[in-house]
Amino acid sequence: MDDFQALMDGFATVMHPVFLLYALFGVFIGTAVGVLPGIGPAMTIALLLPLTYSLEPTAAIIVFAGIYYGGMYGGSTTSILLNTPGESASIVTALEGNKMARAGRGAAALATAAIGSFVAGTLATVALTFVAPFVARMAVQLGEPDYFALMVVAFITVGALLGSSVPRGLASLALGLFLGLVGTDTLTGQQRFTFGVPNLADGIDVVVVAVGLFAVGEALYVGSRMRHGPPEIIPVEKGWRSWMKRDDWRRSWKPWLRGAAVGFPVGTIPAGGADVATFLSYAAERRLAGKERRGQFGRGAIEGVAGPEAANNAAASGVLVPLLTLGLPTTATAAIILVAFQSYAIQPGPLLMVNEPALVWALVASLYVGNVMLLVLNLPLVGMWVRVLQIPRHYLYAGILLFGALGSFALNFSPVDVLLLVLVGLAGFMMRRYGYPVAPMVVGMILGPMAEDRLRRSLAISQGDLSYLVTSPFAVLAYAAIVVVLVLGVWLRRRERALEVSPAGVR
Repeated sequence: MDDFQALMDGFATVMHPVFLLYALFGVFIGTAVGVLPGIGPAMTIALLLPLTYSLEPTAAIIVFAGIYYGGMYGGSTTSILLNTPGESASIVTALEGNKMARAGRGAAALATAAIGSFVAGTLATVALTFVAPFVARMAVQLGEPDYFALMVVAFITVGALLGSSVPRGLASLALGLFLGLVGTDTLTGQQRFTFGVPNLADGIDVVVVAVGLFAVGEALYVGSRMRHGPPEIIPVEKGWRSWMKRDDWRRSWKPWLRGAAVGFPVGTIPAGGADVATFLSYAAERRLAGKERRGQFGRGAIEGVAGPEAANNAAASGVLVPLLTLGLPTTATAAIILVAFQSYAIQPGPLLMVNEPALVWALVASLYVGNVMLLVLNLPLVGMWVRVLQIPRHYLYAGILLFGALGSFALNFSPVDVLLLVLVGLAGFMMRRYGYPVAPMVVGMILGPMAEDRLRRSLAISQGDLSYLVTSPFAVLAYAAIVVVLVLGVWLRRRERALEVSPAGVR
């Protein structure tokens, strides 16, 4: 009952006209960046971080949550109309959605994606409302070895599963852990890996690394692979009557519910987030389809759009469970949102709902409100989002580089930050060029110092006895879970590859 009252207080906060405008701004920008190929919510939040320091924490977090959710919605538009996923989680949508658009059913594909995202997003937010307080209450009982074990789980699983290659993912994670060590040791006061540069004594700002990887590096990578000339956009039929026919509704509502049931639990564990959830949903829909429907997969089956898009948005809510209750980011965007919390001296974890209840419940309430806003923005205004795709790419990415440089300089008004931005951006470009995932690097840089702190506390309590790290039953279960999650992750990746090369899943 207390949680329900807190949620109502959150709605009272969000329904204030100022916060409604912030929520609308967030979902609008999120949809726009989701529509544009190569620009995702992680890049956008990283770019806006330096510019939102003047906002109060609740307003900033509502904006970032709107961007996160909006990006999930908007990614389907480019997948369907351009066959170019705006977000990696929208790859599966392109398999069937683009075929539907080429067959003159683009409006139906966009409609089932938007409505499915709304249904699954709302159901997943309801699950978040009930699950997050329960997990937070359980997490309060955890000790230092337990938290260290959780962070080791996050390191191994994120490094191994966020990317197509386990060694490359772990190499990216190791680089992030190294960057997290740069600066002054809080225990001994000794400088580490500063190379005599005074500006590095306080460490490397995570915002600079995030902007460098997700904005500069991504802009350089996308620009290097840009096609010349305007993109070929499939026209969409006009009129609400062309959205979905009765048969489309009949074939879509079960995939929406199944997608929500798949996406939310997958999002709560570090097993690849929405990317894995969408592939699982697509595989389930193809398996459950009748003989007459199964032949349509690969040629424009509406179930192949409805299910994955529902799973995509449900997983987005699931990712917030470990982020808010344990302080563990399992995706790139979650890592940037964690940085946003930390920039306001707020540490997500078990005590977040105790120390900052108004902020947490306003965030949850904003997800409900944002889902309604996104449904309105995506269905009637689809023509406007199609025109957004016609923005000249060279102007777009030049603006991203400019905002990234200005934002990094504004952090400390130091040219060293801009130089670091350029170096990290070039490193990010090379990583993307040679298939090294950038998300583990950011996760390692954020969680590395936290894991070091937990390890030192554990060893101080045990007077240097390493066996203390595995005396807790929870810690033992966490380490055992690493094997389970890795095996599950490898199996899921193989399922993805099988779908990509199967006759019904050829891109």
